[in-house]
Amino acid sequence: MFNNEIFFFFFFLSNLLILFNRKHLLNLLLSLEFLMLILLLLLVIYLVQSHVDYYFLMLFMIMMVCEGVLGVSILVLMVRGFGSDYFQLYSLLQC
Repeated sequence: MFNNEIFFFFFFLSNLLILFNRKHLLNLLLSLEFLMLILLLLLVIYLVQSHVDYYFLMLFMIMMVCEGVLGVSILVLMVRGFGSDYFQLYSLLQC
């Protein structure tokens, strides 16, 4: 019914985006949300094909929202504290 190769291609593409966008936190968060969206679509396809309960889908979506909120809060704290989301400007090990 669905072409799973396309979703696996997007999954590996999102992993490459995370690898190449690791210097700016906002780009990293957007790539991570793209990865979570692809995983959500793969999970929906699997649950529809296997005719099981959608309770796990709701838990996965809750975890996606919590991950996004945590990432945005860290981004806001870093921009307020350091003035930028660029990782090379500061060291996280400094006190």
